[in-house]
Amino acid sequence: MKFFTTVHDVASPQQLLQEAIELKKDPFGFSELGKNKVLGLLFMNPSLRTRLSMQKAAMNLGMQVIVMNINQDSWTLEFNDGAVMNSTRQEHVKDAAAVMGLYCDIIGVRCFPSLTNREEDYSEKILLQFMKYCKKPFISLESATLHPLQSLADAITIKEFQKQKIPKVVLTWAPHIKPLPQAVANSFAEWMRFSEVDLVITHPEGYELQEDFTKGATICYHQTEALLDADFVYVKNWSSYNEYGLMPKVEEDWLLSEQKMKLTNNAHLMHCLPVRRNVEVPDELLDGPNSLILQQAENRIYSAQVVLKKMLETNYNKLQNVVEKNVLMEE
Repeated sequence: MKFFTTVHDVASPQQLLQEAIELKKDPFGFSELGKNKVLGLLFMNPSLRTRLSMQKAAMNLGMQVIVMNINQDSWTLEFNDGAVMNSTRQEHVKDAAAVMGLYCDIIGVRCFPSLTNREEDYSEKILLQFMKYCKKPFISLESATLHPLQSLADAITIKEFQKQKIPKVVLTWAPHIKPLPQAVANSFAEWMRFSEVDLVITHPEGYELQEDFTKGATICYHQTEALLDADFVYVKNWSSYNEYGLMPKVEEDWLLSEQKMKLTNNAHLMHCLPVRRNVEVPDELLDGPNSLILQQAENRIYSAQVVLKKMLETNYNKLQNVVEKNVLMEE
């Protein structure tokens, strides 16, 4: 594995999922794998779970970690090719990413969309430039359109708690005080297509996601109808894709409640966090016995660790084995 930015970078999502579950049983079983290897993490936006889980996962594998916050710990970056850099941006991404590649063995970058220019955001310009110029195995820590580490953690959580062979999973839009990216919803829908689940996505009209990510899912504009017999209910807000970055007015009540959850099959509640309590989800659901928010957060460690493990194995250990064999032959 050279890149991890989408489910399509994974040869077998189901195999990776099972490997993560096995890894969780013995987190330190490969603690020598990352010896003398450095993970570089670059954050262009705030983070709690991604930052800590990546560091924890790397340490479990014996790696060293360097963390940097762009625009705080470094120069401001320019991303346009051919730019005349006579303004406030002091360093070009092609130089910064190349230097990171010299210092680090695996690189992870987190960047959010502008939510003002859909074409630019969905081109993944920032992510692709880092991947191009760093020339090292690369992990998306969340991009303008996707959050694959979160979705892998969500898939692990569903696998651990499912009772039915093919559970009904409902992704439901929730209210919020400001526009949020579509990345988590896009990514969750994309990963669920490679899982044995019945996926239903429910949201108000005007909040449709890009169809590339929702193929195979049932789209429902009535939350209560979608919730019927659900086994898992994943709550998340996102802004409009068609009216990009905006929040079309919603008349209906889309806040999940204990009463609405009675329509489900005693469903587990999921949310990626952070969550605005009593705006997106009520306290009684988040703190209730069916809540899986902390289990999802814990599984962020193992989604990160299994990806790092695969990258170390495929990009470094094979090479090391060849070197060792050549040395033995020469002796």
